[in-house]
Amino acid sequence: MPRILCVIPVRGGSKGIPGKNAWLIAGKPLVQWTIEQALACRDARQPGEEVDVVVSTDDEALAAIARAAGAEVPFLRPDDLARDDTPTEPVIVHAIEHATAHGRRPDAVMLLQATSPIRLDGTLDRAVDQFERTGVDSLVGVVAQTPFLWRQGNLGENVRPHYQVAARPRRQDLAIEDLFYRETGSLYLTRTELYLEQNNRIGGQVGLFVMDEIEGVDIDTMVDLHIADELLRRVQGGTP
Repeated sequence: MPRILCVIPVRGGSKGIPGKNAWLIAGKPLVQWTIEQALACRDARQPGEEVDVVVSTDDEALAAIARAAGAEVPFLRPDDLARDDTPTEPVIVHAIEHATAHGRRPDAVMLLQATSPIRLDGTLDRAVDQFERTGVDSLVGVVAQTPFLWRQGNLGENVRPHYQVAARPRRQDLAIEDLFYRETGSLYLTRTELYLEQNNRIGGQVGLFVMDEIEGVDIDTMVDLHIADELLRRVQGGTP
């Protein structure tokens, strides 16, 4: 894959945890973890493979943090792409268009969410390798889940399981085909054309990129933040 545009979108505003992308987590601003992981992936690629690491933000303070960590911040995101209800896809398209206008049109886009800061060494390299090897159009980061899931209809009616209750398997006996996979929100790798033609990060032939369970943390609440802080400290100490 000759050129990958790695986009890390971070806004200054946040309803759940105000300013969370700049919060110190295990000694670093939250966004810095993802930047450093992306830069490590960039530096590990073979000659002829380019990874541009760009932070898309509307906030000057976050832009300064990102630049200090080594990422490019070639623009400040316009206000109409920085609202609470702004989808991610238009933000990525904006970054693609900016890169293209400056002669750096990517072949694929790696979307990394800063609110999922736990990625083990080599995870991003493994994702790029799988994307190239399998030839999929989009790759979705997931963690495995057991099938012991339930759904219910309105007012608790129509309760139904996703497994055979009368023949409940033991967890250790589950086969790969018995598992479900949950999107982590951490990582998406997508051919540029999908964003430009379908305005979607997922489409075409889709592949699942299975991540370690520890990498599935997504920070929405203060509890999530404290969990991520503890896990990152363990990973840093070599005991995930």
